[in-house]
Amino acid sequence: MRVPVSRAPAPLRALAALLLAGTLAACTGGPEPDPGGERPGDDGAFGAPPRIGDGAGLPGWAAGLELASDGSGFALLAECVNDPAMPENGFCRQRIAVLDRGAERWELRASPLPELRGTAGVSARLRTLGPGRALVEDGGGEEPARGWYSGDGGRSWRSVDPRLAGRTPDIPAGAVLTAECATDPGAPPERCDRERLVVISPRDGRRRELVAQPRLGAHPRPAEVVEPDGSWWVSGVVPGTGRPAVAVSRDAGRSWSVSPLPSPAGTPPWRTAVVVGPDAVYAAEVGEVPGGEQVPDQLRALYRSADGGGSWQRVWTTGPEGEPRSLAGLPVPGPGGRVELAAQRSGHLSLDGGRTFRELDDGTAYVRRTGAGLLREHAPCRYELTRDGVRWSEFRLACGAEDDAG
Repeated sequence: MRVPVSRAPAPLRALAALLLAGTLAACTGGPEPDPGGERPGDDGAFGAPPRIGDGAGLPGWAAGLELASDGSGFALLAECVNDPAMPENGFCRQRIAVLDRGAERWELRASPLPELRGTAGVSARLRTLGPGRALVEDGGGEEPARGWYSGDGGRSWRSVDPRLAGRTPDIPAGAVLTAECATDPGAPPERCDRERLVVISPRDGRRRELVAQPRLGAHPRPAEVVEPDGSWWVSGVVPGTGRPAVAVSRDAGRSWSVSPLPSPAGTPPWRTAVVVGPDAVYAAEVGEVPGGEQVPDQLRALYRSADGGGSWQRVWTTGPEGEPRSLAGLPVPGPGGRVELAAQRSGHLSLDGGRTFRELDDGTAYVRRTGAGLLREHAPCRYELTRDGVRWSEFRLACGAEDDAG
């Protein structure tokens, strides 16, 4: 419907102008509207974690779990039945569970994913795009890529075109930041000459190339989720040198500041993980360490920044002996120089900013950032959530009878 803006009353002219601006932004890839509900960096960013509802009785196992800033979330559940005599008779059911804000329990909701036959296994990927919004993707490689978006807490889903929908100058609240091949769309990193940063929109689940790209070599590795202080981080290398570096944006991706890391090695790392804590930023470099025992996810060095990433000090260097030697996911920073690392065999705690560590008794876990805080995943169905590195909120999801017995 055409609205004659010039002849309409003032309130209608304002409404029509807003509608027109939204339409132009969608067509040209301009700034996206804030879908609401998330304000990174609000007071309480490092406060107590939200209480997460119980999901222990849900069927199957959690193949994907993502939490939004308000403590709501989505989970991709899989339940597989195998027939060793006739593998083609096997199948996997893929379900979607949703936790509404403040709800006591997770609920099964509609799922757009088909039942998988034979030995295909679970290949879908779930991403939460803020409270009540999620994207589920499947396929890729030899299979056609497919995607489905929900903006109503998983009550309904609609198909999403996986191809780029233009460009965006910023990263809206609730969005996911990822890297995709720029020279051969859909190709994995090992077969790609150059990758670019791409924003997955919370408004429609579409992908848009970020206008400002940090200078971090051909294969930048972004953190998918914004940090509690509102910063976005990407790791990579200094072009032409292979030396590790990180970039930070404090204006939603409109500009980036790159800082090299004082690495003890002359070769590129496998990955560099950055996490913001209550009083410092930590960067963990994972890569090959000469000599000594070789372990998965080998920690090469730990860096600490007291000025938001402007400068870095190497506080821990892994040698042929000594622990920690590996890192499962992200460090867990706390106040007063406290930082905890989940390693291959056990956890390790430092109270002096990562300079010395002592072994913990709580075993291993994997730590990653979600919109609600740092999530620590224990096998097989136990989870813990923290925002300050000290207080943890525990919950269970998709636990079988044998899990509860343990």
